[in-house]
Amino acid sequence: MKYYSTRDKNNVVSFKTALMEGLSKDGGLFMPQSIPLFPSSLIAEIDKYSFIEMNYKIAINFIGDEIPPNELFSIVANSVNFPAPLVELTEQFTILELFHGPTLAFKDFGARFMAKTMEYFARGSDREINILVATSGDTGSAVANGFYGIEGIKVYLLYPTGKVSFIQEKQLTTLDKNITAIEVYGTFDDCQKLVKEAFMDEELNEKLNLSSANSINIARLIPQTFYYFNSFSNLKEKKKQMIISVPSGNLGNLTAGIFAARMGIPISALIAATNKNNVFTEFIRTLKFNPRNSVQTISNAMDVGNPSNLERLVELYRGDIGKIRNDVFSFSFDDEATLAGISELYERFNYTIDPHGAVGYLALKQFMNSRPNEKFTGIVFETAHPAKFNDSVQKATGKKVEIPQRLAASVEKKKKSIPLSNSYADLKELLLGR
Repeated sequence: MKYYSTRDKNNVVSFKTALMEGLSKDGGLFMPQSIPLFPSSLIAEIDKYSFIEMNYKIAINFIGDEIPPNELFSIVANSVNFPAPLVELTEQFTILELFHGPTLAFKDFGARFMAKTMEYFARGSDREINILVATSGDTGSAVANGFYGIEGIKVYLLYPTGKVSFIQEKQLTTLDKNITAIEVYGTFDDCQKLVKEAFMDEELNEKLNLSSANSINIARLIPQTFYYFNSFSNLKEKKKQMIISVPSGNLGNLTAGIFAARMGIPISALIAATNKNNVFTEFIRTLKFNPRNSVQTISNAMDVGNPSNLERLVELYRGDIGKIRNDVFSFSFDDEATLAGISELYERFNYTIDPHGAVGYLALKQFMNSRPNEKFTGIVFETAHPAKFNDSVQKATGKKVEIPQRLAASVEKKKKSIPLSNSYADLKELLLGR
């Protein structure tokens, strides 16, 4: 499989190059030249394959022979070595729990897979790799955990000060060795802008071997298709329409859903659930993209005012943005509604959900209410463990969530971060060690 830049179809590279560069030198995002379509017979018998076996089949179609089959199988098996259970609340409403990885967030799927593929290609290299990550919360901790202790790779986590939860910040700032946390005075969009500016800086790239671990990196996006396949595989009733509600910020998770649908998973509709940062919801309604500064919410991983993966999404539809509305719907909800959603799920089903999942639940509920006569199975992606947002969950339910041991361990550690303005010049000086 070869990859091209969204800004220049003649700029074609290998998977390794797309992985290691992260962002194309022309500023575009890498896309596969084609999306593999699985035979209908395989999809019909999908539940015969284990989670690892199916994930391997997906991965080898995107990577080909750049990684030997036995090595690739090992990468898949060791990076996604945790479950993604489907919890049925009613016949029409299920929740896919994506928080059973090491950092208790769905980002573990992409971050760990990318870390292990990058580690494979970095073997024997005499040039250190420097990974820049902009995070609004869970990406940073997942990437840090995935790359922790890997020789020859340094990771710099840029996060907005005061705009991640207490536990998320502890996960970001309490690792040592090759992980450095940078606390930016600004928003997530400022952090993302700094990372993109670094990749476009020729002088910096001559001196440092840079790569990205955000969802702009195609190796983060590919493994996100894994759990779409897993959702369908674990459904009891596969003949109903499958509707998936995806809490959405930078749109990587949503874009992976379009990939999965084109690969053969019968997804009838995808719902992009957004919080008050509803740039994409407005885009779906008006077909006009109006990026703006993000605002802080209790579902902070979705606090994105200029989603990077919209460029990939538009490319998937060959620039015909009107056609996106054939497959994707979008609804947005503020913090008050989010808290009410958490409370409602707890009272109706005794199920505790985090603020991001609650936004997904509300969006699915709105979609379902608009189609009362249709038969379908609705799936909400629950993207993070509710303990990571204990203040909000306790406010909504009156109950405190028990903190899993691997989260509690980070709370006891001392925070270590480097404060930084949102000026690119300051980031450049820091990276160059001046």
